[in-house]
Amino acid sequence: MAKKPRSAEQVRYHQLVSAREPRPPRLRNALMAFGVGGLVSVLGQALTDFYRLTLGLDKKAATGPAVVTLIFVAALLTGLGVFDRLAKYAGAGLAVPVTGFANSIAASALEFKREGLVQGVGSKMFMLAGSVITFGVVTAFVVALLATLIPG
Repeated sequence: MAKKPRSAEQVRYHQLVSAREPRPPRLRNALMAFGVGGLVSVLGQALTDFYRLTLGLDKKAATGPAVVTLIFVAALLTGLGVFDRLAKYAGAGLAVPVTGFANSIAASALEFKREGLVQGVGSKMFMLAGSVITFGVVTAFVVALLATLIPG
């Protein structure tokens, strides 16, 4: 469907709004995302080292409990209403890693809890998770297939 042409008045209004619209602090947002994302990574590494040393796991086996801990903390902070306030300032640094995924699932569960455990929490929580998990499985399959078919 073709867009309807704008009138001169609509063009002037759009220019006026654009001129007065505040500009986002892009540099600050980028630095905050970089710094907070780095802190989340450092926390993940510290948890991996902690589980490796206390449980006697090798490095690869210790990453599982570390990721689960990050997911638990993000879900807990979401439930307490703290995660969104932190994400407001941290931006993508907190939203992109596994903590952001945990937040989106927990927030969906909390939003629909009035509809019951199965119809509300369960179905709405996995509505988002299902597509992400499916994408991950399909992507892993394609990468494994390419690694098998391409020598070297």
